[in-house]
Amino acid sequence: MKLQLTIHNFELPLKDPFTISRYTVTVQKTVVVAISDGMYTGYGEATVNPYYNSTVESIQASARSVSAILEALEEHTHPTQLWEQLEPKLKDNYFALCAIDCAYWDLYAKQQQKPLRRFWSEHDLKLPKTNYTIGIDEIPVMQSKIQQTPWPIYKIKLGTKNDVEIIQKLREVTDAVFRVDANCAWTVEETLKNAEILKQLGVEFIEQPLQADNWKGMEILKKESVLPIIADESCQKLADVSTCAKVFHGINIKLMKCGGMTPALQMIQIAKAKQLKIMAGCMTESSIGISNLTQLAPLLDYIDADGALLLQNDIASGVGFNYGEISYATGNGSGAILL
Repeated sequence: MKLQLTIHNFELPLKDPFTISRYTVTVQKTVVVAISDGMYTGYGEATVNPYYNSTVESIQASARSVSAILEALEEHTHPTQLWEQLEPKLKDNYFALCAIDCAYWDLYAKQQQKPLRRFWSEHDLKLPKTNYTIGIDEIPVMQSKIQQTPWPIYKIKLGTKNDVEIIQKLREVTDAVFRVDANCAWTVEETLKNAEILKQLGVEFIEQPLQADNWKGMEILKKESVLPIIADESCQKLADVSTCAKVFHGINIKLMKCGGMTPALQMIQIAKAKQLKIMAGCMTESSIGISNLTQLAPLLDYIDADGALLLQNDIASGVGFNYGEISYATGNGSGAILL
């Protein structure tokens, strides 16, 4: 039977407004791609993100544009072979490529009767715990969110005029590990100065403090910062890993940025060879995207997989979390099921 591509779009209200240095989100728009062989269905997801110019319309149009390739695919074609066919067609829309690649990996794993992560990991020992993200808000609100959701690791979004004060005040209500993400909002001088104080406040690392193309600034930070610096916006695709290895201590891989599971696995391989710390993160997806993301966890040092936890209502079942610990869904593939 020919593979059938189905595209769904959803609007996902968040529990609370989610603010980073660039914008605030109250409703996350997302697109779910389903690929079926008549017996099994695989799912992938891509969200709307203004920084990366992704829209519902562009993701849907790009996915539909390659439906004929999927329909003509030979039975049990390996996901890497499909990605290589699709990438030239979708090189301007890696979000759509991600949704299709993840959906096909999910389908392929179900066809092979295996959990997806078993293609690269034999066991689930020593998985990293996911952090829980606290968006920018009034300090009492941020404190309240921490108190309402006890968690071992928090990612704190920063990029305000009082960033150090925020961490000082949040430290008063928890002894959990902090990670901070400035989303390109700091200067070199701010980062070096802040790092000295943040290290004393139990911060583990700083994610993307500078503008994505400020390579000279990042080179200074790698040499002089007392905290590790992790690339996010600076590390989007496979080709970026080698460049980032020169000026960062680690990278944050996001499936939508790089075009799916296939390139993410290659990025991890290169990053390990270059002795980089490896994180993988989310973009406030449903449990479709999060269940795919967490399949990479056995290969990672850190993971940011709390996206579905920030939603009022999920559109899928799948991976769960117990005080940060990953609890995989039973079954093959990613374990995600669209509700």
